[in-house]
Amino acid sequence: MRLRVDLLPHGNYPDVVLVVDVLRATTTAVPYLERGADALLLTATPEVALSLRESSPGVLLGGERGGLPIPGFDFGISPVEAAAQNFTGKTVVMNTTNGTGAAHVAAETGKHVLLAALTNAHAASRRARALATEEIAIVCAGTDGRVGLEDVYAAGVMAEYLLAMGGFSVDDGTRIALTVRRNAGNPIEALSSSGHGQALAGLGLGDDVRHAAQVSTSTLVPVLSQGAGTPGTLRFVAG
Repeated sequence: MRLRVDLLPHGNYPDVVLVVDVLRATTTAVPYLERGADALLLTATPEVALSLRESSPGVLLGGERGGLPIPGFDFGISPVEAAAQNFTGKTVVMNTTNGTGAAHVAAETGKHVLLAALTNAHAASRRARALATEEIAIVCAGTDGRVGLEDVYAAGVMAEYLLAMGGFSVDDGTRIALTVRRNAGNPIEALSSSGHGQALAGLGLGDDVRHAAQVSTSTLVPVLSQGAGTPGTLRFVAG
């Protein structure tokens, strides 16, 4: 079994893909579903999200650009905010700067696509191992096309956990992620010192960074639902 870490999305994923955007898309995806949402739709563009609300008035839109809410959306992408709300019976539609694009790249070829963060790192790793037949790819979303320390650190946490199960060969991306995991300090130090973490703190969103630094506080894993859906969207459900 191969274990692969892509420091940025590259595509060509033949088997299981763990998409990681710790600050903050995949971290926020978890409480959306934990708090009762029927499904989470990740759209290719904000325009697709807005069109979904026109055709389905009951949906809620969450999105950000540069860390701030997208105009016309119901809320931004905040795990702290999401954890305090009730989404029972709702469909949440999400579009973000980095994470939703990474998920769309993964879904082009991946047999199984899961959303992973530090908060569900161990549960996501276990689910990936149970599904995989040839490869697990941990795909870091990055920030604006650049490698993000926070995502690589989280990939290292998952790689470390997976390797403890045995039976993997690893690539250089995995070795890099493991090195970062072992040398970047504890999770809050790693996330707070990252460029993205500092930018969010500057926007007054430090609570989101601290929330995202919690390890394995949830066992919920958002899983891509196979089958036809609305063009330009990916439908994730609680797994």
